[in-house]
Amino acid sequence: MFENLPKFVFFTGKGGVGKTSLACATSVNLADAGQKVLLVSTDPASNVGQVFDTRIGNHIKPIANVPGLEALEIDPEAAAEDYREKILGPIRASLPEKAVASIQEQLSGACTTEIAAFDEFTALLTDEALTGRYDHIIFDTAPTGHTIRLLKLPGAWSGFLETGGDASCLGPLAGLDKQRERYAAAVQSLSDEALTRLVLVARPRTSSMVEAARTHRELADIGIRNQHLAINGMMPAEASDDALATSMIERERTAVEDADSELAGLPQSHFYLRPENLVGLDALRRMNQPVETLRSETPRRALVDLPPLSRLVDDIEADGKGLVMTMGKGGVGKTTIAAAVAVELAARGHEVLLTTTDPAAHLTETLAGDVDNLTVSRIDPEVETQVYRDHIMATRGASLDAEGRKMLEEDLRSPCTEEIAVFQAFSKTIREAGRKFVIMDTAPTGHTLLLLDATGSYHRDIMRHAGETSAHMVTPMMRLQDPAQTKVLIVTLPEATPVLEAARLQDDLKRAEITPYAWVVNASLAATETSHPLLVARAATEAPEIARVEETLSARYSVVPMLADDPVGAEKLRALVGRSKERA
Repeated sequence: MFENLPKFVFFTGKGGVGKTSLACATSVNLADAGQKVLLVSTDPASNVGQVFDTRIGNHIKPIANVPGLEALEIDPEAAAEDYREKILGPIRASLPEKAVASIQEQLSGACTTEIAAFDEFTALLTDEALTGRYDHIIFDTAPTGHTIRLLKLPGAWSGFLETGGDASCLGPLAGLDKQRERYAAAVQSLSDEALTRLVLVARPRTSSMVEAARTHRELADIGIRNQHLAINGMMPAEASDDALATSMIERERTAVEDADSELAGLPQSHFYLRPENLVGLDALRRMNQPVETLRSETPRRALVDLPPLSRLVDDIEADGKGLVMTMGKGGVGKTTIAAAVAVELAARGHEVLLTTTDPAAHLTETLAGDVDNLTVSRIDPEVETQVYRDHIMATRGASLDAEGRKMLEEDLRSPCTEEIAVFQAFSKTIREAGRKFVIMDTAPTGHTLLLLDATGSYHRDIMRHAGETSAHMVTPMMRLQDPAQTKVLIVTLPEATPVLEAARLQDDLKRAEITPYAWVVNASLAATETSHPLLVARAATEAPEIARVEETLSARYSVVPMLADDPVGAEKLRALVGRSKERA
């Protein structure tokens, strides 16, 4: 599967790219070859136990029927809770309730979870008595370059906070000083090419390859250069008269050929789309074998059972105006869904503003010329983020010493910073939703919204100064919390990990008192009429995930089919919407 692997191997990538499957299959492959292997998962959406059909948990456990393989699941949520308590426990009684609440919110986001997980697995990297028992330690999910840069910075983080620092990711680092020596050793191990290889897992799609290129550069810049690119889920390039299969092959070929030159220069392994979910030892061991395009024995859900996007647009249209926000992890297609909803509403005669951070200029150009009633605005995240960073450094950073400014600059590289900056730019357009439809692509998470509020956001400042007139004030945050004014669409894919991550996003939003309006399950094979044996088999695996959305996650949802052609331009975007029974 992978040749000449060093002691430590990390599999990293966005949710749903298949890093857990590759990590598990690699571990089994090594153990079958006589190696002693420890498989460690730090993924918040870990399904390692499900893959091996056994409960693993946070203690090392042998995997049945695989001599030489043991596994451990680090629970990031439990680790994050313990980590929060380490920091909050000693100060809870001595600070005002509002201050504690502010710090607690700073400690509630992805940075804390990632750092807490890093805190757990650094023990594995630096415990020679433990690591000496294994030939290989395989990690499912590695830390980002942002986290490693933070851990490499010198200085007292808690001291920074005590002097008034309130940026997004410094809070999680407040309790790290005592363990810096261990962290330094762990970071050194990650940078040692003789000890560590980092496998970037991506799907053969443009957005996924762009994300992998970004991760490659970020890690290379901090000294982690022993990288390997694994392109997972490729459609076998075989002759077919199925239009969807033929189109997928061509799109994937283009995405791989057009990839960033530095990424393309890495050693590569390609893994093909399987007709089965990679669950169980037999399926993992078959991963290295040729794909058998067998027809599925499980009947696919009938097309008529899957509610089209048009039905959801019917419901949205009923109000005649309002804000519609698409949210979701990278690569699930939220930009495309936002554009499809906007085009459909405009085609029905409504005035629509589509505001997006989509870097794909061809989409903007197509919409601008071809759709009546539709205005498109594009916010440049890089520009808005730089403006925001400059403002923070000129205000909060003005009173800091050189070390404090360095730490603040590093913190402002956090993903939260871009979310906040972009949201502030978006906020200028929110009030237009009082007279027309505003479709907003790429929205901040609930954590970021709460962080804005907890650290002196526009909403809190306005309400505090409004006094008796506050009853008549309507802030952007209040609009987002009002279901009569804002409809949040959570976009996901019909696969286990993307659905789990979308469920976590929904919980995050509810903490900010924002209840999603509906879910959109995008790029579904079950909603197509494909006859290709491999795709029919894959369509059958979607049924449990679609059922989970319908039965436990959202009272209102739609399923959007995977199209044979890229959904660019008004006609193809409207094809994504489909037709409800009322308009058939």
